[in-house]
Amino acid sequence: MSGPAVGLRARAEALTAGLSPLLVAAEHLANSALPGAHGRRRAGAGAEFWQFRPAGASDGLARIDWRRSGRSDEVFVRETEWQAARAVALWVDQGAAMDYSGDRNRPTKSARAQLLAMALALVLLRGGERVGLALPGHPPRAGRAQAERLARGLDTAPAALEHATPDLSAIPTGGHALLFSDFLGDLSAIEASLNLAASRNLRGLLVQVLDPAEEGFPFDGRTRFESMSGHLTFETLRAGDLRAAYRDRLAARKDMLSALARHAGWRFTTLHTDSPAAAGLSWLYHALSLEQRR
Repeated sequence: MSGPAVGLRARAEALTAGLSPLLVAAEHLANSALPGAHGRRRAGAGAEFWQFRPAGASDGLARIDWRRSGRSDEVFVRETEWQAARAVALWVDQGAAMDYSGDRNRPTKSARAQLLAMALALVLLRGGERVGLALPGHPPRAGRAQAERLARGLDTAPAALEHATPDLSAIPTGGHALLFSDFLGDLSAIEASLNLAASRNLRGLLVQVLDPAEEGFPFDGRTRFESMSGHLTFETLRAGDLRAAYRDRLAARKDMLSALARHAGWRFTTLHTDSPAAAGLSWLYHALSLEQRR
């Protein structure tokens, strides 16, 4: 390798050395899953040109682009892109339960949720959106510098409690929120948050992140279950006998979460740590885009 190339590589390595590993991984995911994705592509008040479209009966003469219309037999309207960036707040459950993985080759629920949240934030920031965290001291802001602040806020060690509680009170009215958790704890705090969201016209997504072992319950024989915080333990000699009842209760919980989300005007989905992160990011991006058009 020649001298200039070595110097360039050294400068590049020095530049990225101080970046959060979460931010680096999220950049890679965002670039591979949603290349060129734009945060807001719909008509509205703004200065940036978006598209020409045929004029309709409700379009006034002031909206017609006569230069474009002069090149065809149709009359066209020049549309600009909507510029009023909305606030988007992200929340990832930092409770100890999220640090679970059923296999050393799979990421923990916390790691997958943090990666998805950060990658989505990068895509939104590129589109000019204001993104923050549903945590004290992390208001929605725009710009590249905000990405590094978000990465530091998301990349935290699990708390001592099994599950954390979201706080949506600081999100601007009319904004959007995404809540990432396994939602396997007490749902009263989630219900209260969604009621608050509905009263303040906040739209959003409930994103349940689960390990495959939590879906399939592949346990048999003598098994000792212990919560990630160590506060709860349960031992059985015939774990397989519990499988059907467990799956029924999990299905009922998902139905409850879906109903809570629907009542608040939100959407609910379940993502798994053994599925490609790119597929999850794509779903989140398009679901949030649909919410922002409502």
